[in-house]
Amino acid sequence: MTDLFNAAEYLTERWVIAGDGDRVAVRHPGGTLTYAELAAEVRRVAAGLTTIGVRPEERVLLCMVDDVELFTGILATMYIGAVAVPSSTMLTGPELGKLVADSRARVLLGSHQFSDVVHAAAAGAPDLRHVVLTGAQGPDPAALGPQVTALTWAQLLAAGADTPVTAPYTTWDESPALWLYTSGTTGTPKGAMHRHTDIRYVCETYAHQVLGIHADDVCLSVAKLFFAYGIGNSMFFPLSVGASTVLEPSRPNPRLFAERVAEHGVTLFFAVPSFWGPLLAGDLPDDAFRTVRQGTSAGETLPARMFHGIRDRFGIEILDGIGSTEALHIFISNRPGAVVPGSSGTPVPGYRIELRRTDGTVIEGTGESGMLFIAGESVCTGYWCRTDVNRAVFHGEWMRTGDQYVRNDDGTYTCLGRADDVLKVGGIWVSPTEVESRLLEHPDLEEAVVVGVPDSDGLDKPIAYVVPRPGAVIDPDEVIAFCRAGLASFKRPRAVLPIAELPKTATGKIQRFRLRALAATTPAPGAATGEEAPA
Repeated sequence: MTDLFNAAEYLTERWVIAGDGDRVAVRHPGGTLTYAELAAEVRRVAAGLTTIGVRPEERVLLCMVDDVELFTGILATMYIGAVAVPSSTMLTGPELGKLVADSRARVLLGSHQFSDVVHAAAAGAPDLRHVVLTGAQGPDPAALGPQVTALTWAQLLAAGADTPVTAPYTTWDESPALWLYTSGTTGTPKGAMHRHTDIRYVCETYAHQVLGIHADDVCLSVAKLFFAYGIGNSMFFPLSVGASTVLEPSRPNPRLFAERVAEHGVTLFFAVPSFWGPLLAGDLPDDAFRTVRQGTSAGETLPARMFHGIRDRFGIEILDGIGSTEALHIFISNRPGAVVPGSSGTPVPGYRIELRRTDGTVIEGTGESGMLFIAGESVCTGYWCRTDVNRAVFHGEWMRTGDQYVRNDDGTYTCLGRADDVLKVGGIWVSPTEVESRLLEHPDLEEAVVVGVPDSDGLDKPIAYVVPRPGAVIDPDEVIAFCRAGLASFKRPRAVLPIAELPKTATGKIQRFRLRALAATTPAPGAATGEEAPA
């Protein structure tokens, strides 16, 4: 029998009931919210959502900057028993529209900065009934269709003023709470479905037992709330202990985030390798992060030179680890004071790890590489409407991560890369097939293949090999711009290399390994810069 549990109540009202309602919960560009104020605002948004017809277990999709509206929107959705679906703000309108349609969301909440993307997404979502935008103007009703009601954020709040929500919906710990879309191990967007209990579990394992987070901590994350990594850093972890979080809606860059660290006295700083690199290369003073007691990194392997460089210059010890959208957060991590640079560390308490050979047998010793499988209570219940993929990825209580790992003699684990062709760029999965499809829309290209090529820090960047149509002359910069116009910017190729013929097998399959080998003989893409930090 499942127990009653609501993650939004656990993260907010629990502290008000305990007498800590005056503690600062959220610091944002417009000011601060105490836990009492946050709980009240969550109930206001919840009332608005129920008034416009959101029912338990229905999906509410959010495409918003990291600010109070997104923060309270996610919590309010879970509070009323519905399912919050925060989505990437880097998607194009058609890309976002696929998620709206796939999730069958009837409500889309957006920031006014993404009004064009939201309008385009709404056009391809037949189940959509309400679109809400922050700002004074609101959505354009003419662009939404007759079945969709347009509202501003203020109108949403006003709609629920006469029908207040005073208590959370009676969700179970097993009730659905959160979907996060990921390309993951198979390349096409899939909604990883998480329960209310998953949220509590990642707090009680990684946050409490590895980070040692406490009520006096102040958290700041480069990764945004729509990432599994980011929502843990900025919402789940600080609110689980009555700590404070800093929301920064702007695109991250080292100087801006150094200012936020100093302004708020940040103690826990979460980033990704494509941010740590530019930070190390920047001209900030060495004491810019003096209040930070611990740094963390995830998304892709942190190069050892970055760990040493950041520690030696800024005094920040970075805990590198590996997590996934499917597991909700980090399940292998280094430990404070015991970091092994270049490794992912050791299993987080509460998670079990196996390395398996291609025949399925488990590797017991060290030094032999194998496919990484994990088991733990935060692993999602599966992907929404993806039966074939579910059968390939989830094996009883175990999940196939798609990563090749090796166990070292000291008990740590080291990542050897992906076992398939899906790339991880700036911490985000990128499907080569999706990029190739866009390339093949270019009138001058006959064939195209995208492979990952490590830069000088060993971080993958997508490189496109293209075969021009007869008589066509390829301008690589123009082709990259063409990709940017139809895809999220981080998916674009970093280089376009014309080639007379693609290497293929006798049956016509492209030999990607030969292209990777060819790429190794050409100049590598540059080290990560601020532009490479999609978080």
